[in-house]
Amino acid sequence: MSIDPKDPRLLRGAPVRQRILDDVQAYVAQHSNIGRIVSVSIGDIPEVGIYVRNQARVAEKVQLPFDQEYWGADVTQEECKARIQKMNDDPDVLGVILQRPVPDHINVRSLQSAIHPLKDLEGMNPASIGNIIYNDVALAPCTAAAAVELVRETGLNMEGLEVVMVGHSEIVGKPAAMMLMAEGATVTVCHHMTRSVAMHSRRADVVVVAVGKAHLIGADMIKPGAVVIDIGINQTDDGIVGDVDTASVIDTAGWVTPVPGGVGPVTVAILMRNATVAHQRQVAAGWLN
Repeated sequence: MSIDPKDPRLLRGAPVRQRILDDVQAYVAQHSNIGRIVSVSIGDIPEVGIYVRNQARVAEKVQLPFDQEYWGADVTQEECKARIQKMNDDPDVLGVILQRPVPDHINVRSLQSAIHPLKDLEGMNPASIGNIIYNDVALAPCTAAAAVELVRETGLNMEGLEVVMVGHSEIVGKPAAMMLMAEGATVTVCHHMTRSVAMHSRRADVVVVAVGKAHLIGADMIKPGAVVIDIGINQTDDGIVGDVDTASVIDTAGWVTPVPGGVGPVTVAILMRNATVAHQRQVAAGWLN
């Protein structure tokens, strides 16, 4: 079944992305010496290049300086940490993005921990994620923050909403659940050991899905009028699809994000917004004038 691209139940990311980028561009225009974003890619991994080009294009649009560093696949863990430390100490570096995946011999979590929390634009330092527990969500992981932003876009009052988060990864599911709790929602987290995901999802006002399994969520798992946020990206013979069977769910849901075109566009905009937050916090910390 085809979906009408103009269906008002499709919760598209483009308007949200544009609003965020407009705010970022206005901020950058007021701070001429804001510093530069440094993107770090380790090894020759083709899919990483797609992410970097997209980030660079958006950064150029909002006039944020964006440098790309490519480190050879033979670089050691110690060399990587030493280079990151230099960027931490460099006042001209606004923030660091560590592109994933990385070669097998690199411990990505250790490198994410090496990026100073005030330069952690992706919100992946354990300190950044830990801050969410204390309701400090300003430098949160970008995809999780994008999902919350899209729930907010519906206009629903977050306080008291019943939310089911399907998926509990460290970079999306867990931080998204904590961010939604910070907004006042009541959150249930489902994962691969949950006995019946449908039992939980059918009572939810909002269902957020990030598991990487094509069309896992069908119409029979959604309460009428619910918000469905699909973070999944799955390559199939029919092209890229999400974790939600959008064509069947759209007639039940009140809102559903398309894949592609939903969470993805907002994620990069959040990354740029995090750069402005990092600048504000670095100024407050006395790092910058």
